[in-house]
Amino acid sequence: MSKLEPTIDIHCHILPGVDDGSPDMATSLEMLRIADKNGITHLILTPHHKPMHHNVSPQHNAAYRKKLQEAAKEAGIKAKLFSGNEIYYSDETMEELMEGKICSLAGSDYVLVEFHPTNPYKAIQNAVSRVQAAGFIPIIAHVERYSDIVSHPARVKDLIEMGSLIQVNASSIMGKYGFGISHFTKKLLKEELVHFVASDAHDTGRRAPNLLDCRNYVERKYGEDYGKKLFFTNPANVIRNELI
Repeated sequence: MSKLEPTIDIHCHILPGVDDGSPDMATSLEMLRIADKNGITHLILTPHHKPMHHNVSPQHNAAYRKKLQEAAKEAGIKAKLFSGNEIYYSDETMEELMEGKICSLAGSDYVLVEFHPTNPYKAIQNAVSRVQAAGFIPIIAHVERYSDIVSHPARVKDLIEMGSLIQVNASSIMGKYGFGISHFTKKLLKEELVHFVASDAHDTGRRAPNLLDCRNYVERKYGEDYGKKLFFTNPANVIRNELI
């Protein structure tokens, strides 16, 4: 794969000063420079939306994204930015989604949803059903973090059959979180049970928006067509609000 092959990142924390990701504009611009070197042409900015936290409102989310987009353009960075949230599922999630207090991904019907690592599988199933009943398509963020799924990999297929889509982190595939997590993500890739690989970038170091090495690995190991789906085609369909 050429370094110029376009890649889309649907999960990152590059919006400055709103969560535990980038603390300021300078860091955000450096993260976007790293993304650019990785061939990332489009990014959906997904600050955390958590219960009992001071969450950025959709209005401020859009305003901050616009400000970052303008700063990136001035810095010669061509990446196109879109608004979103990484939604920590709670009892309030559905009401907040329906009231427009949470951003879907790029204004689409897709929402990025995360859970506590020890949430029981039944709770994740119930959350998926509720999100779908509200008219949204759930993308489960970093599925490799949920112990009740990792210990029963067949549950990933069940979630997909329910209508969920599955995202894993590039760093997990590449072994940065240990052999067990890497083995699990590679098992999912082998069975084509992943729809998106994203950076979940939080900084310019260990958690930088590095996707190129992972994309090269995935295309070499699991095929160029599948790699293109994970890193470009499926994310592009989210931005266009088309079915996957």
